Amino acid sequence: PPAPQLVRKEIVKKKRIKPRPILSEEFAKSDSVYYRKTGNESVVGSGTYGKVYKATHVYTGGKVALKKIRMEGERDGFPVTAIREIKLLQSLNHVNIVPLLEVMVERNDCFMVFEYLSHDLTGLLNHPTFTLTNAHKKHLAKQLFEGLDYLHRRGVLHRDIKAANILVSKTGELKLADFGLARFYQKRQKQDYTNRVITIWYRSPELLLGETQYGPAVDIWSAACVLVEIFTRHAIFPGDGGEINQLEKIYNVLGTPTRSEWPGIVDLQWYELLLPPLPPPRAGSISASTVRPSSTFAEKYREKVSPAAFDLLANMFVYDPARRPSAADVLAHAYFTTEEPAPAQVVELADLEGDWHEFESKALRKDKERQDKEARR
Repeated sequence: PPAPQLVRKEIVKKKRIKPRPILSEEFAKSDSVYYRKTGNESVVGSGTYGKVYKATHVYTGGKVALKKIRMEGERDGFPVTAIREIKLLQSLNHVNIVPLLEVMVERNDCFMVFEYLSHDLTGLLNHPTFTLTNAHKKHLAKQLFEGLDYLHRRGVLHRDIKAANILVSKTGELKLADFGLARFYQKRQKQDYTNRVITIWYRSPELLLGETQYGPAVDIWSAACVLVEIFTRHAIFPGDGGEINQLEKIYNVLGTPTRSEWPGIVDLQWYELLLPPLPPPRAGSISASTVRPSSTFAEKYREKVSPAAFDLLANMFVYDPARRPSAADVLAHAYFTTEEPAPAQVVELADLEGDWHEFESKALRKDKERQDKEARR
């Protein structure tokens, strides 16, 4: 008998249709995949670059930060500063750097979409009741310098390190943010950059004196200023916004720089113009130069921080940028490696009610000032 013919059965794969997500009435009205509240309710940051909004992905429910790219006055289309920031962020991938998720165009507006973190250092340090333990402070400081070490190894200068640009998640993860002023730099080749960078309280003396050929040392100075805030909740050099006053604030704490400790100071373009003011000579002194401001740093901070923390700060607040430690040197310091307590993640932030950023801190401070003014009437 003839062999039976084999009949091949076709297997039809049925596609399972995903159920359409049911959106809340609020989300359904949104004309964007990212929903944000109207007006200033969703604003979590504001500056010369524009505004940053807290938003929610309407399908996943995930939180993001939307940084609006300012398009006003741009004759040539997309701003070159934004292109530079996007390109730089796309080249970075580190746990302590806030990730750029995507760039979104919405009608006539353009947004950079970032991971959302509930707090920044300014907000946390100004919290009315929450306080950090020494172990928490050390863990935050360690993450700050790990992020900086990654950037500097990649040839990136942040150029705007300050407490408000350092974000912290509800699990205690720290991430550096706001790369609007960041630049790639050549490690072996000196280049000229603008010295009008870094928020002035965090600006290093070489920038204040006109230096245009600088490197990672400017970020180290800024990070040292942040470290003092983490330890004491107060800024170390709170000036009035002018370069001369800012230099005076630095001289009053660290003393006046001398040529022996900073040989390159005489080559800076504003050195002669911004020489520290000389008080009148004291009776019996040989010259006025003997009474220039001397360092009060030890007097102010030795008792406020641990011995290793004080030594670390003293090493970073060095006038000569060539003698400042690198971020890797800082991480190898005894403060992080041997001195107790060991770093501990700030997991307690999970229980902290609300979001705490510089923006909210300023609003609360203004509200308190208004209430105090009304109470005095």
